[in-house]
Amino acid sequence: MSDKKVFVVFGATGNQGGSVINSVLSDPAADQEFRLRAITRDPSKPNAQALTARGVDVYAVTNYWEKMDHELELQQGKNIADVCKDVGVQHLIWSGLIDVTKLTNGKFPNVYHFDSKAHIDSYIRSIGVPSSTFTPGFYMSNLESMMNPSPVPPHAYTLALPMPPSTPIPFFDAAGDTGKFVKAMLLKRDKVLGKNVLAATDYYAAADVPKIFEQVKQELGKGAQFMTIDKETYKGFLTGAGMPEFAAQELYENMAFIDEFGYFGKESLDWSLSLLDEKPTTLAEFFAKAPKWNKSG
Repeated sequence: MSDKKVFVVFGATGNQGGSVINSVLSDPAADQEFRLRAITRDPSKPNAQALTARGVDVYAVTNYWEKMDHELELQQGKNIADVCKDVGVQHLIWSGLIDVTKLTNGKFPNVYHFDSKAHIDSYIRSIGVPSSTFTPGFYMSNLESMMNPSPVPPHAYTLALPMPPSTPIPFFDAAGDTGKFVKAMLLKRDKVLGKNVLAATDYYAAADVPKIFEQVKQELGKGAQFMTIDKETYKGFLTGAGMPEFAAQELYENMAFIDEFGYFGKESLDWSLSLLDEKPTTLAEFFAKAPKWNKSG
């Protein structure tokens, strides 16, 4: 027991952190090699009280949307990196995202929740902390709020986004699959050190999403459709739901850059998927289990 490596998980009760802990504890090889230390902002939560252990390898995630303050997120990330440097962490797995401003040559400069994580990644590397980057794709769970019945008959479920129907989106089941990718990064440290692991099941055309929903949900999904909408209509939906203007602009640019430049900069998923020893969740499998569409009673 004493020679086990220690693995610290930040955000241990969230979708990403919880998935990591479950995967490590359920895998005999990973459980034999690592002991867990769970870090959470609310130790009073029942699931938080059940999590204990110690750390050396670190999985870290920040939450931009909690305060919608990219400077705060940047400072939080730097604090984590500085501590890792001070204590000699052997492998920091940073949950990052692509630098959209850099990728788009400044065309979309307001996607703060991507850029801040990318800037933290750069900082981690600049101070010499041994690290690799886990880059999650587009959350499948987002579809539970994005796909809703149309207000006009026949009230078919509609996915309305400011992008062409052919736009490829790399979908990812954060709650189910984060642990699959991070566990692979833990066990294959030498392969991933200094590299970026793209976490997604596959690229799906935007228009194919409601088609898959219809195939899986049949009666509920009958006639499900994709609709391309313009910038102002999309932003209007968001501000109408109470989102600040700057955040609505940020999410619009988030959608716009995906079509023109690619969520992952148009990189292939092949190498990242080759690291896994478990299959990631398909979009059809997600729809079959998603809480919104599988309520009892």
